[in-house]
Amino acid sequence: MATSTMSTEPSNTTKNFTAPKSTFSSAAATFRYYGGWAAPNIYFLGFAGVVKFGNIRIGGLSGIYNRHNYCRGHYERPPYNESTIRSIYHVREYDVHKLMQVEEPIDIFLSHDWPVGITDCGDWKKLVRDKPFFEKEVQERNLGSKPAAQLLEKLKPPYWFSAHLHCKFAALVQHEEDGSVTNFLALDKCQPGRKFLQVIEIESEPGPYEIQYDEEWLEITRRFNSNFPLTNRSANFWNVHLDKQDCRQWVRRNLQARGARPFEFTQTAPPYNPSNSVLSGTFPEYTRNPQTESLLQFLELPYLLDNTSESSQVPRSPLPLIRTGSLEDNSEDIPIDDVDDVDELEELAEDAVDTKTENI
Repeated sequence: MATSTMSTEPSNTTKNFTAPKSTFSSAAATFRYYGGWAAPNIYFLGFAGVVKFGNIRIGGLSGIYNRHNYCRGHYERPPYNESTIRSIYHVREYDVHKLMQVEEPIDIFLSHDWPVGITDCGDWKKLVRDKPFFEKEVQERNLGSKPAAQLLEKLKPPYWFSAHLHCKFAALVQHEEDGSVTNFLALDKCQPGRKFLQVIEIESEPGPYEIQYDEEWLEITRRFNSNFPLTNRSANFWNVHLDKQDCRQWVRRNLQARGARPFEFTQTAPPYNPSNSVLSGTFPEYTRNPQTESLLQFLELPYLLDNTSESSQVPRSPLPLIRTGSLEDNSEDIPIDDVDDVDELEELAEDAVDTKTENI
């Protein structure tokens, strides 16, 4: 799930705002891989992550499941080509594997994708009436993400919230193993007349309500960072050298000394200005995200996000957003049948209805 805010004045000037309430987001660029403040009071959980909000633990998995890229590493680096500009937001097995190591209870889980099979636990017939182009996938139990379903079965959170499919859908998942229940809710896209908002009250201890690093998640991050896959080859992340208990004690000791509040937001790029042309295809010089650097220094981990198979040097020249041109035969092409954007499906369905109406 992604959250972004932008404000422009009529005079084409820009203005910065702080979100009035703490907000969670599950989408960001590669260089915010570990999460952090996307803006003041808007927090990004990372490609995968767990944080605490008061005494509530919130976990999340960013991106869309794509079987062709699932087992690969995080190989995408700017300048992006026509393939990597899309594959960069595909879920990776490495991140799911880290979330599968979580043993302490998660209260709320956020994902972009729906867990596959979730439609069995809700009113799927109404879903198909509203979105008839989902019927085949629902019947074949292919609608949604298999990794998300694995996490749902493992973590069993009381609440799971998703996005992606542009419709409201509620389900009640009964876990046979321990009898616990997960309340699943997906909401529609943010447009007038759509069901995109619902208020849910969740019991918790009295505040203060502020976002804090999660001890167990930092332990998992520290243990698995040496296996961070950075190529487009199948990732191998099973050989972990750090002892779990030793790592947990190290994190606990250092969190007690520093405090658990995340490192502060630092603006790393100018605000959007509509008077500046974006047609040149270039970005300002790349600089590392200060929050990411601070977190890795705290965990005594190396900064790997600008490493490539050819070089580990940080690029110091302007970078185009997308590199145009033909893709080589061995590139990371996305198959033609990989439709990530539900808008495309909705437009195709509407076109089909319009055509049928015209022919009556």
